[in-house]
Amino acid sequence: MKILKGLLFLVVGIVILALLVALFVKKDYAVEREVTINKPVAVVFDYIKHIKNQDQYSVWNRLDPASKKTYTGTDGTVGFISGWESTNKNVGKGEQEITSITEGDRIDMKLRFKEPFEAEDEAYMATESMGENQTKVKWGFKGRMAYPMNLMLLFMDMEGMLGKDLQGGLDTLKTTLEK
Repeated sequence: MKILKGLLFLVVGIVILALLVALFVKKDYAVEREVTINKPVAVVFDYIKHIKNQDQYSVWNRLDPASKKTYTGTDGTVGFISGWESTNKNVGKGEQEITSITEGDRIDMKLRFKEPFEAEDEAYMATESMGENQTKVKWGFKGRMAYPMNLMLLFMDMEGMLGKDLQGGLDTLKTTLEK
């Protein structure tokens, strides 16, 4: 009985310590990658502002080509929503909405994940002319983990995990547009 009581106090102590540590752990994370594409900014921006084109370069969209897709609104305009649903646990279910467009410069999107977990994050793609036939494209992702789930940020390498996928998508985008 005394050992059981000691174990109970130990477990409670560990939980309390974890909750205290979580108070001081950051809740926000942001990841950004970039690539230079040998095409004019107008061509590149017109391609990336259409969410359906992500099927050609996004690592996540390409994980399950058989996923069920739904579309609401006009692609390439504010308010367009692209939804997905997959039995692949790495794809899950969710939607992406275009929330703002600065023509030729930046597109902002809201990501709403529904399965296998619920979360709302923000993503953006920005273009910058590097000359007549060169465009720098930045793809970024911002998220937030609420207390006490933010404790997981101590053990998750969001920069590595998301950064690798963003860079893979950008590299494929470059290859696709430079063909």
